[in-house]
Amino acid sequence: MVVGAFPMAKLLYLGIRQVSKPLANRIKEAARRSEFFKTYICLPPAQLYHWAEMRTKMSIMGFHAESIKPLNEVAAAELGANLLGEAIIFGCAGSCLLLEFWRQQSLRRRKEGERVASLLSLRDDLDRLEHVVDELQVQMQAVVQRSELDQLRAELRAELEEFKGQICTERQEPEPEPEPQPPKASL
Repeated sequence: MVVGAFPMAKLLYLGIRQVSKPLANRIKEAARRSEFFKTYICLPPAQLYHWAEMRTKMSIMGFHAESIKPLNEVAAAELGANLLGEAIIFGCAGSCLLLEFWRQQSLRRRKEGERVASLLSLRDDLDRLEHVVDELQVQMQAVVQRSELDQLRAELRAELEEFKGQICTERQEPEPEPEPQPPKASL
């Protein structure tokens, strides 16, 4: 996945650069035309860049430069306009990357929120099911108790019948026979 993302990043950077190029060119044209823009916006960064570049080159070569001669106004204005144009392109690309980072973060937070909501929903369902299982266990215990009661009742009836039978045989009393009913007269 990283291999596929790298060419896309290059393509995105080139697209941003192409879109930002006209804006940078307009700034360069404004620097050439406007004295204020050239003096206060383009020249100071160009002279600073020239000073840092020359100081670094001299120290790399082993020379000690006491003073560095500034650039002439035309070259400094051109360098400053180029620096400003590149800064704008870099700023556009950086802002696009920052926006993409924020978008990814919000997407990640939203997915995390959905995952947490799903887990909470599952936890609620689990709690509800545990409650239903507890109720069913209570009902099953009641059913078991009823069946035990029915079994005890049947056993007691059987013992009662057996006891009646024993009492009847001990007394030797015949069981009463039903009385015959007189015949009905028909008219």
